Amino acid sequence: MINRFILNEVSYFGPGAREVLPQEISRLGYKKAFVATDKDLIKFGVADKVLKVLEGANIPYEVFSEIKPNPTVSNVKAGVEAFAKSGADFIIAIGGGSSMDCAKAIGAMHVKNKEVEQMQGLFRVLHRIPTIFAVPTTAGTGSETTVAAVITNSKTSHKASMNDVSLMPKYAVMDPELTAGLPPHITATTGMDALCHAVEAYTNNTYNTRKEKNLAEKAVKLIYENLYTAYCDGSNLEARINMQDASFYAGRAFTRGCVGYVHAVGHTLGGLYGVPHGLAMSVILPHVMRQFGPAAHERLARLAEVCGMDGANDAEKAEKFIKWIEDLKHMMNIPVGLDVIEDKDVNQIIKWAMKEANPLYPTPVTWKKKDFQKLIATIRQTA
Repeated sequence: MINRFILNEVSYFGPGAREVLPQEISRLGYKKAFVATDKDLIKFGVADKVLKVLEGANIPYEVFSEIKPNPTVSNVKAGVEAFAKSGADFIIAIGGGSSMDCAKAIGAMHVKNKEVEQMQGLFRVLHRIPTIFAVPTTAGTGSETTVAAVITNSKTSHKASMNDVSLMPKYAVMDPELTAGLPPHITATTGMDALCHAVEAYTNNTYNTRKEKNLAEKAVKLIYENLYTAYCDGSNLEARINMQDASFYAGRAFTRGCVGYVHAVGHTLGGLYGVPHGLAMSVILPHVMRQFGPAAHERLARLAEVCGMDGANDAEKAEKFIKWIEDLKHMMNIPVGLDVIEDKDVNQIIKWAMKEANPLYPTPVTWKKKDFQKLIATIRQTA
């Protein structure tokens, strides 16, 4: 097991890493855990692998499993009430990005006493939230290492992020054994989500230091070498370990380097139609990168080189990299496009995407309404 100290986070990596929980909880003097997870992880016994560790150490806990795949404001409010009633003094988030994002929002609302919508945006929490131990059961979102929590307002279908350094989990427990039973399609789409984080952060223009670029390169190379293996053989622990590392590195990269139009548009599809986040990222990623054109060629070419792809020039290498993404999607049965977008929603999608991305995301080019219209048409035409 590897213990890595990064910024304000302590991260444990390796098979059986969940066994570290009791000693850390005891060291910190915490008494009762509030476990934020979802019904499927309870149903399929994944969460139980963590709960048994707590039980073995006689650590009391309260389980909150009312978290949807795209967590909602009502999920957060229910969680805040359950946390207050539980008498717990810290949080363990077990699951993918949904559980971890909801746990962050629960912590923020608990200490801030404000509505979720009032905290969405940049640095609107600014309070220390209850300590979160993030225990990811997928390899993709990177939420265990980011400052973001994405929550959907069910009334408006608007999906938006709160971003604050106080939301970063204090502890990340990266146990690949918890990902071994993932269905292939979840392995595929969450892995592509990690790829999207790394690629968007890398192709963005500003904010990045050499550290973020290195992390993105590492993430892309690990995904190139391991995602399809993990998809084909979920029991391959080495591939699972490498994908968790990739997700972690990509999360670190986009925490500073930001994401881009893939996420801005993808969030709207999750809010309006319930499209799983990883699926939205998987579908949209190559379309956005190709539409960027020459503005992204140099950086995509560098990523192609990281993966061992060659070409006569940057444009050729960039095209090979995008084609690899498309081929990988095909091999993992991920669709080229989506048929959920309704005509009546197009203007709203564009409005929300532009509000999220411009000018916050330092994308290779700044898109206007017509550019988003082109992307949406491409997504629909390829469905």
